[in-house]
Amino acid sequence: MKITKICCIGAGYVGGPTMAVIAQKCPHIQVTVVDLNEDRIAKWNDPNVENIPIYEPGLSDVVAEARGRNLFFSTEVDKAIDEAEMIFISVNTPTKTYGSGKGLAADLKYIELCARQIARVAKTDKIVVEKSTLPVRTAEAIKSILHNTGNGVKYQILSNPEFLAEGTAVEDLFQPDRVLIGGETTPEGEKAIQALVDVYANWVPRERILTTNVWSSELSKLVANAYLAQRVSSINSISELCEKTGADVNEVARAIGMDSRIGPKFLKASVGFGGSCFQKDILNLVYIAKSYGLHEVANYWEQVIIMNDHQKRRFAKNIVTTLYNTVADKKIAFLGWAFKKDTNDTRESAAIYVADDLIFEQANIAVFDPKVSEKQIIDDLNYLQSRTEDENKKRVHSDSNPYNACKGAHAIAILTEWDEFKSYDWEQIYANMNKPAFIFDGRNLLDKEKLTKIGFKYQAIGS
Repeated sequence: MKITKICCIGAGYVGGPTMAVIAQKCPHIQVTVVDLNEDRIAKWNDPNVENIPIYEPGLSDVVAEARGRNLFFSTEVDKAIDEAEMIFISVNTPTKTYGSGKGLAADLKYIELCARQIARVAKTDKIVVEKSTLPVRTAEAIKSILHNTGNGVKYQILSNPEFLAEGTAVEDLFQPDRVLIGGETTPEGEKAIQALVDVYANWVPRERILTTNVWSSELSKLVANAYLAQRVSSINSISELCEKTGADVNEVARAIGMDSRIGPKFLKASVGFGGSCFQKDILNLVYIAKSYGLHEVANYWEQVIIMNDHQKRRFAKNIVTTLYNTVADKKIAFLGWAFKKDTNDTRESAAIYVADDLIFEQANIAVFDPKVSEKQIIDDLNYLQSRTEDENKKRVHSDSNPYNACKGAHAIAILTEWDEFKSYDWEQIYANMNKPAFIFDGRNLLDKEKLTKIGFKYQAIGS
């Protein structure tokens, strides 16, 4: 089966970039990205391509090339579903905040709504591709909904998890380590798998395209993120030990990272991991393990989350302790709010939780992030429901100038590893701060020797 029309439901961090690259690499395929959020679609269609709703290096160039040629963004969901031969589901699957599985399981209500909409609209056979991160056996639920419509339409369900790292998403799509496609081991399933293989084969070497059964594909995504998060929590646990013993976690990480069996990636001590995937996927893995009665397995992976939460809490506590056990009405400047550099995504950012703890101690926080708005910062804090929006606005504001954000501050906290922070005039920043002036480097980003010579009291994670 040769695919000529693709529809993607969901114009977010996964659907938007993935479909833009597919459209660029496959000019013979019409790609339509649909979303009910009119504002989001309007931003994707903004004549000034720099205003698209997701910041990723290189993404605006890809969109500029393909948009209007064979890449389209629309709110006409039914029309796109009807016309497409292959439908990607790329909607949000947040951790449940209610009912059975609250705080652990993925909330699949948006996935089910998509499946029911496809079932209602489709008149011809479709290949439906899970692109959202989903728990094992979700394909079975989608299949059950689609195959019980009674309208004679036949469906094949594929799992095609994304392995993008935000900040390098376009590069990851151009040159992926692997593309994973799971489907049924039936003649029809094999044909559907091959149809998606053929799409990716337009630019991905065939040896990097892996095919499995659906369940292996779904589980592989959760396990991949769990392993990466585990490494972060592991080195962060060692960072606390280093601080107590006088060892330097950067030197320890370099030493163990040179072991070819371990490798250097994801061994950078920090204030903790964030983003939309790591915590959600580990909690999902924990929930799955518990649902099968595998409590030791669940406890093992849950500890990764516990360690990450502990790292954020102790970072905030250290700021309070170092500033003479009180930050009440003191100004703390946050450099960075996004969960990592080169993205405007703030989901589960460590900055949110550090700020929440410091606001509890009645600190005043000034935030500078080159890609995150004040509205987003307040929305993130409001989501925690620790206090009212007015209380958050009283204690937190953002500044479009990093020097203004730091002016008059008692301390600076580095929460995102934006490269530009390294090139600031730190002597000027120091001159305009309250003394003694502290820097708490939550990303081990800056030059300790340079800053201490200027006069800063500098602390990094794990040293």
